[in-house]
Amino acid sequence: MTIEIYVSTDIEADGPIPGPHSMLSIGSAAYTADKQLVATFSANLETLPGASGHPQTMKWWSQQPEAWAVCRVNPQPPASVMQAYHTWLKALPGKPIFVAYPAAYDFMFVYWYLINFVGDSPFQHSALDIRSYAMAFLKNSYSESGKRNLPTAWLEEQPLTHIALDDAIQQGKLFCNLLQNNLQRES
Repeated sequence: MTIEIYVSTDIEADGPIPGPHSMLSIGSAAYTADKQLVATFSANLETLPGASGHPQTMKWWSQQPEAWAVCRVNPQPPASVMQAYHTWLKALPGKPIFVAYPAAYDFMFVYWYLINFVGDSPFQHSALDIRSYAMAFLKNSYSESGKRNLPTAWLEEQPLTHIALDDAIQQGKLFCNLLQNNLQRES
């Protein structure tokens, strides 16, 4: 059986979609199912040529000055970052499974950047959404499955900082706690 490595990923961007807007930062924390942190990856990216920040997103960023400052330290060319990320993913000791909260947003950027700058995604077309998984586990509606309604032990009291790697680590722990509770329930 192939070992799955859960790659909790968070990105920061200057708009709602890749292409017209840029991914500013990526952070990934790779976990085994038993919550062992295998490796981390983080980088800040230069903005895309011709892209610009979306007014609503930039207004939000103006209210997050510390996180903005962190994601603008030493930005690297997107092609270099994504090639390094691809190499990092391929070196993980198992099949990488993309995990995020929300997966739709983060995966859209990561997949677009991988295909655009590397031509391949080790995740293929798959992403696991933590909130959807919690919804199924808790047998709640989607709106009742947000972080404020999850068991506090799953969250481990780590704040959301909007710093990509910090948030990826926090979300990875949440996912592993949820996964372990689900696996124990099935036993």
